Amino acid sequence: MKPITAITPMTVLFLMLIAPPSGAATMMDLWPGQPPHSKPSTLEEHVKEAWGVPCAYDVTRPTLTIYPAQGENCGRAIVIFPGGGYALESIVAEGRLIAEALASRGITAAVLKYRLPLLEASDEPQLLPLTDARRALSLMRSLAKQYGFDPAKVGVLGFSAGGHLAATVSVLRSEDKGENPDFSALIYGVTTLSPANQKWLEEALFHRAMTAAEKQQYSLVDHVDARTPPAFLVHAFDDDVVPIRESQLYAQALAAAGQGVEVHFFAKGGHGFGPGRAQDGTGQWMALLAEWIHRR
Repeated sequence: MKPITAITPMTVLFLMLIAPPSGAATMMDLWPGQPPHSKPSTLEEHVKEAWGVPCAYDVTRPTLTIYPAQGENCGRAIVIFPGGGYALESIVAEGRLIAEALASRGITAAVLKYRLPLLEASDEPQLLPLTDARRALSLMRSLAKQYGFDPAKVGVLGFSAGGHLAATVSVLRSEDKGENPDFSALIYGVTTLSPANQKWLEEALFHRAMTAAEKQQYSLVDHVDARTPPAFLVHAFDDDVVPIRESQLYAQALAAAGQGVEVHFFAKGGHGFGPGRAQDGTGQWMALLAEWIHRR
C-alpha cells in the first residue's frame, strides 16, 4: 500500500513543518513512561520526504498535539490519525494541515502520532496503533473542560491506513467507554479484509500470518452494528491504492445497522489527496466535514 501522493511543493510543506503552529498548539506525550506493549530499541524517529510530502518514520514515542478551537467553539473535538501504510506517518498533509483547518472552524483538533508497528519496538506490533488510538481518545476526554468541548462528542478522523485505524477503533469497541469514538471520518480508508488487504496487514501490521480469529476480527465491515458510531466518508473513484469499494461497503453496513452516514465521492483525486485540491474538487471535503461535525 502506497502511503500518500504529492499534493503540494515539498519546499512549502517543509516550511510548514518547521514554522511555529498557529492557535498555540500543545504537544504532549501520550503515555507516562514506557508505553504498553513496547520494548527498548535503538530506533530513532526521523522525518523525510515520501511521495512529495514530509513523513515521520520509526515512531516509537507517541504524542498528541492539540489545536484549540478558534473563533466560536462548537464544543466538539476530533483526533486525527495520519496515513502511511503503517510504515510511516504523513504528519503534515494528513495531520497538521487538517488539524489547523478544523480548528479554524471551531473544532478542537488533535493529531496523534501513533507508534508504528515495528518488530524492533514490540513483540506484539499489531497492538501498538490501536492501543495508542484508544489512549488518545481517553486523554482527549480528560482535557474536555480545559479546551471547552463536550467529552461525549469526541470523534476520530483517519486517512488510508489511518482510516483503517479509525475504523478499527470504531468497530472493535473497548470495554472502557472513554476509549471509543462518538463519530468517525474515514478519508480513503480501509474497512475490509480483501486478499490484498490481508497481505498488507500481515506484512505491515502483524509481521506474520494472521490467525483465523484475527482474520475474523479484522474483517471490520462485517462487525458494523448499531453501536458503531456514525461516519463521514470521502473517497475518489480513481483511487488505485484503496478501492472506493472500501467506503461503499462501510456506508452500506452503517445504513443497514440504522446508523448515520454521510458520503462524498469524487470522480478524480486518486489516493492521498490530503486536504484536497481545487482542480479536481477534492478541496471541498474539509468544509463539508466541519459542517457535519457541527451537527453531531
